[in-house]
Amino acid sequence: MAQDETQVNGADDISSTASEATATVDQLETLQAQVNQFREGWQRERAEFANFKRRIERETKDTYQNASSDVLKSVLPILDDFERALTNVPEDLQNHPWLNGTRMIQRKFIKMLEEFGVTVVDPTGQPFDPNLHQAIGMEDADGVESGHVVRTELKGYTVGDRVLRPALVRVSK
Repeated sequence: MAQDETQVNGADDISSTASEATATVDQLETLQAQVNQFREGWQRERAEFANFKRRIERETKDTYQNASSDVLKSVLPILDDFERALTNVPEDLQNHPWLNGTRMIQRKFIKMLEEFGVTVVDPTGQPFDPNLHQAIGMEDADGVESGHVVRTELKGYTVGDRVLRPALVRVSK
């Protein structure tokens, strides 16, 4: 009978060890599933953060460009006034020191605009482009094809692919 008890106890031990092994495997599978779930969540959050970071950088860049464009737009009428004034200087004042100083100020404005990447749009003789030009009238012009700019009344300005101000032009009929 002692031997039968040993066999029964041995069978119980094996059965108990098998149950523990099954429970351990189940726990391991549960933990592995949890690890995978946490990894996927972490990767998702990391991707969302990267997208957030790119969006903020893009918005910051756009805000800077919009603010710069607004400031540059406000300078353009001043530059126009300089150009009109210096175009209409009487002949006897052409070499006056005060006028030379005024020309230097105008050149500083132009240099500042160039540093910001602003380019002048003076389309005289070119085909009319409604994206860059604003037609303020049509004229008959000899030697100029129909739909081409005859005269630029007010220069336009662009920065990159943005139009700060369209050129005001007269177009041939």
